[in-house]
Amino acid sequence: MFVAGDLLWYPVEGQRDECAAPDTMVVFGRPKGDRGSYKQWLEEGIGPQVVFEVLSPSIGFTEMARKLQFYSRHGVQEYYVYDPDRGDLLGWQRVDGRLELVGDMQGWVSPLLGVRFELEGADLLLFRPDGEHFATYMELAQQREAEQQARRAAEAQAAEAQAQATEAQARAERLAAQLRALGVEPTAE
Repeated sequence: MFVAGDLLWYPVEGQRDECAAPDTMVVFGRPKGDRGSYKQWLEEGIGPQVVFEVLSPSIGFTEMARKLQFYSRHGVQEYYVYDPDRGDLLGWQRVDGRLELVGDMQGWVSPLLGVRFELEGADLLLFRPDGEHFATYMELAQQREAEQQARRAAEAQAAEAQAQATEAQARAERLAAQLRALGVEPTAE
């Protein structure tokens, strides 16, 4: 599966004006990897099956209607639009060759991804097929910070233990030298 964000998608060779840059697109049947753009004719003709868009104040209704037509024309199977300012979520699913509006998105499960959509106030929550929710950016950042702190604490603890072991070894060597000076050969017993 290939997943990309804000990557230009060219569905038809030679038609440079026929393109879109979905906020996120999911393409089954294509390998992961970096691409400067997604040129469908170089990808065995496989276009994105799932597209996500997040509205921003700079995107108007006309632009969203144009994108819906583009995605419908080029075979997208599922199309989702989320407006974080208003807490609105819309979804379309391909039925009989065209994208049809999904009636109620609350609790909707993507047929292709198995992801469940929930709105909690204005916040969009996504749940994996196993029922666990996808972590938010902030949750991931907090998790990374906690892991880094734990790693730093473990490294500091290991360094302290090494310093103590080095000091103990030096102390043992000093005592052994003192015993030798007194004529006693220390043993390891």
